[in-house]
Amino acid sequence: MTPRNLGDTELKRLHRIWRRRTEGRVALLLDSVQTPYNVGSIVRLAAAFRVEHLHLAGATAPLRAGGTRKTALGADRYVPSTTHPDLSTAIDAVKDDGFQLVGIELADEATPLHEVAFSEDVCLALGHEDRGLSPLTLAASDAVAFIPQLGKVGSLNVASAAAIALYEVRRRAWTS
Repeated sequence: MTPRNLGDTELKRLHRIWRRRTEGRVALLLDSVQTPYNVGSIVRLAAAFRVEHLHLAGATAPLRAGGTRKTALGADRYVPSTTHPDLSTAIDAVKDDGFQLVGIELADEATPLHEVAFSEDVCLALGHEDRGLSPLTLAASDAVAFIPQLGKVGSLNVASAAAIALYEVRRRAWTS
């Protein structure tokens, strides 16, 4: 039998099955992610992976920016978000909501992403495209993880890193 693309009804059924199999809450904290296209891509990922809340802080591009809206393609309507006045307020909100804060960063003493012990409720922190996570976010993180890379390129685009990290968190829920 040759595989074929799923129709609308089949897609809805497939997504409903996976939603039922998925436990735990996931949130995202964007720490000065400045490029609107990256923010828009992350918003789309957040909608696809059922992120409970998106926290925007620091110099993160606003959801209303043209590039953000163009890349998100309206997915922002599916993801509750808060633009925080400063980073410490965003971190406090994450912690107050009971999330384990996991920084995704190529940092000293970071753990490979696949070895991090995630709690049931995880907030992934993603940082600036060049400078990464701020010292404040790194210090506040319950764990810091990196994505192992095998090639000659030393880092990933922040939206690509978000996709990998979100998938890993959800994959763990599906296999445990």
